[in-house]
Amino acid sequence: MAKKAVFYHAGCSVCVEAEQNVAEALDRSRYNLEIVHLGQHKERLKEAEAAGVKSVPALVLDGLPFHINFGAGLDALK
Repeated sequence: MAKKAVFYHAGCSVCVEAEQNVAEALDRSRYNLEIVHLGQHKERLKEAEAAGVKSVPALVLDGLPFHINFGAGLDALK
């Protein structure tokens, strides 16, 4: 059974590069990847915060947040 992975981003160049190089590199046989653009889906900000995301881009694997590079803090997206 594949594990859940969620990649949160805001559409900035740092986020897009991380999506192309990190999120898309995940083994899809091991992870079900969901990509969430927080700039377009602000209703998901609380979900990202609850998962421990402090800035984007961030990848949450099995409930653990991994901050890839600092593109923008979540406060900037509110």
